[in-house]
Amino acid sequence: MSNDRIVEAANRRAFLSSFAGIGLGGTLLGESLWARVRAGAEITVETIRCAEEVAGLTFTDEERLQMVEDVKAQAESYRVLRSVPLDNSVPPAIRFDPSVRARPAEAADAPSAPVGREVAMPATDEELAMARVAQLAELLRTRRVSSEELTRLYLERIERLDPLLLSVVTVTAERALEQARAADAAIAAGEYRGPLHGIPWGAKDLLAVRGYPTTWGTPPFREQRFEEDATVVSRLDAAGAVLIAKLSLGELAWGDVWFGGRTRNPWNPAQGSSGSSAGPAAATAAGLVGCSIGSETLGSISSPSARTGVTGVRPSYGLVPRTGSMALAWSMDKLGPMCRSVEDCALVLQAIAGPDGLDASAAPVPFAWRPGQSVAGRRVGYVESAFERGPTESPTRTFDLTALEVLRSLDVELVPVELPDFPYEEMTIILNAEAAAAFDELTRGDADDSMVRQERNAWPNVFRAARTIPAVEYINANRIRTLAMRAWDTLLDGLDALVTPTNAPGQLTASNLTGHPAVILPNGFLSDGTPVSLTFLGGLFREQELLTIADAYQRATGFHLRHPNLEGTRA
Repeated sequence: MSNDRIVEAANRRAFLSSFAGIGLGGTLLGESLWARVRAGAEITVETIRCAEEVAGLTFTDEERLQMVEDVKAQAESYRVLRSVPLDNSVPPAIRFDPSVRARPAEAADAPSAPVGREVAMPATDEELAMARVAQLAELLRTRRVSSEELTRLYLERIERLDPLLLSVVTVTAERALEQARAADAAIAAGEYRGPLHGIPWGAKDLLAVRGYPTTWGTPPFREQRFEEDATVVSRLDAAGAVLIAKLSLGELAWGDVWFGGRTRNPWNPAQGSSGSSAGPAAATAAGLVGCSIGSETLGSISSPSARTGVTGVRPSYGLVPRTGSMALAWSMDKLGPMCRSVEDCALVLQAIAGPDGLDASAAPVPFAWRPGQSVAGRRVGYVESAFERGPTESPTRTFDLTALEVLRSLDVELVPVELPDFPYEEMTIILNAEAAAAFDELTRGDADDSMVRQERNAWPNVFRAARTIPAVEYINANRIRTLAMRAWDTLLDGLDALVTPTNAPGQLTASNLTGHPAVILPNGFLSDGTPVSLTFLGGLFREQELLTIADAYQRATGFHLRHPNLEGTRA
């Protein structure tokens, strides 16, 4: 292509992008409008008429004429604003707060650790790799297993099993072995830091780790490196945990496809592990790490946890600081643990929760796990219409109904409820607009063309289409969101938790928009051997009540004790 044609193509992209910013989608304007521009035509009444089609409005000719000069001025404003560099780490000057009432006071009790419980030494390396954090912690504390031994076991499993699963982006072996040896030395010297000391873990590859790439799962950022660790990484370092790998995510936190391929479900490698926390889910389920950290904006912990049978906790929005994590949607992003039990998630959560003085959205509410509390008499709402769906509507119906019987056997009080009725799916323009802003330069610079997924339901297309979302509609969607938050606050007032089939219509989108916490745990197995899941939801910053109930349910059912068998499998 000649230089002139390259320049003309660049000018055309810039022109259409400018119009998109004011609600004029380039694909809707078509080549005829560009031809007029090439001939020297300016923004006119006719271009305003085209904008109306995108915005779903109708103006009079007199109104259009009045608008022309203002729209020209806006287009020039966009040009000037775009000259200011904006890193992905820069948040907007408006902040989302999910609370509609005063936040609870700080927890006064000291965190508890599973110290002193009787734990049998696993008979095989496979059993050791699949042990839960709470078990591994006691084995490490009593020095029946060393952190270096455990780290080398997981490194060997990654080398042997991950060519099939594709759950690991970068192995951090040098860092891990150094941390493991330091942990062993500290424990031997009587300097035990707590239940995560010496535990190998994996980080979703949207968390910055100094000295290693942080790829966000997509080719445009494959060589990206940061000079500082994410807050969550620093906090787990301080707890003595051992970072063993950066784990895969669907590119830019959507799905399970990244530049290395599709991350697989350890229970059935013919399936993807779902996403976007695809790697944390698959690696945890397959025993490649002791535990992991994922993230959720709209289902990215919930969906892969359900697919792979791990236990995932999506904390209240703001409980865990996101400093050093890729921003996708500032008002919806959340970081949380993905482990092999509720208790494990609680132990990790108490290490990473609480403000860091850097993420302005982080709430001044720490979390301290207090295990062993009774659930008798606790009030648990259940989404009645979701549990009453027929087998054609819900393939998990039998498992869901059995879950209610288990809860009754635990002497909880089941309260029938329905989710507040709002246009949740339509409100996801909030996510799309924020994500398009977070990756504005990717779109305008055409770097999105190098992304792996190029289809309608993928980020490149969504980013472009989001340029046609008017600011007025974004703000009004957030106003409706306020109404939904108030309704959910009323719903959960007086309940210790709410239980719902994970696949219940609307629950996932609604609870992510309102910022409420969730626990997703295995709830049985289909005839093909793959797991199904159940979701518990809780009040804002009431993780203690939520995890207490979910933990009691998990102990009563034991589905988390089953693990996939990948021995003998090959890529």
